[in-house]
Amino acid sequence: MAMSLCDDTLLCNFTKCRTKLSGFAWVTACSHIFCDQHGSGEFSRSPAICPACSSALSGKLDIVRTELSPSEEYKAMVLAGLRPDIILDISARAMAFWSYQVHQEHMYQEYNMSRAEAQLKQMEKVLTQQNHSRELELSAMRGEITSLKKVMEEYKRKYSEVSERLMERNRQYQKLQGLYDSLRLRNMVVGVGERDMLLQPGHHSFKSGVAQQATPQRSPVFSSVGRDGDSQFFSCLEANGAKTFFQFSSPALEKGRPFIKKH
Repeated sequence: MAMSLCDDTLLCNFTKCRTKLSGFAWVTACSHIFCDQHGSGEFSRSPAICPACSSALSGKLDIVRTELSPSEEYKAMVLAGLRPDIILDISARAMAFWSYQVHQEHMYQEYNMSRAEAQLKQMEKVLTQQNHSRELELSAMRGEITSLKKVMEEYKRKYSEVSERLMERNRQYQKLQGLYDSLRLRNMVVGVGERDMLLQPGHHSFKSGVAQQATPQRSPVFSSVGRDGDSQFFSCLEANGAKTFFQFSSPALEKGRPFIKKH
């Protein structure tokens, strides 16, 4: 904050200090003032150099340690006996020193403010760029979300079609399964009936290790009974019409006859 002429305190001109002055202070001929701590440390070396402007302070009165709040006795005697023009000259130089300090403080604060404004503008520029990039990213993400929604709708449509097809296939499968079960049940019933017929008395089944070969076409068979009671079967397709195709003996007479009589 800038200082005014009515301010009753000055600040240490040491860059790293900048504290309000009180008690004793070090005043230089180059119009700078320092706190007692930094003045004692800086001006103890020879030659003395002003920490604010790097001016050489080699004169006897170039550096003065002064009391900022002098006693009433000191104020009554420090300018006593001096001519008015000297008193006014001393006062004018003291006022010029004070005005310079106020002006320097004002300039320093303006410099800090301008630097803060530049930093603020830079930060606003960076923030604007970041916001712009974020807006671009947000727009890209919105577009991607829109495209993903379209893809999701397409997948939903395909899923619905596949679900309908699957339901139709399931219905067909259930229908075919029902037909298969009914056919298998009917075949089981037919097989059981045939087995019962085979197991009935008087029904003969011939079993052998060799598979029976059925004659695809058989000639008409005629039977004749001989004098011995044998049953003879003749085929009408024989060349001489007299040769026997199959000849079976009667079960009642088979025990008494070792051989079948041929004609």
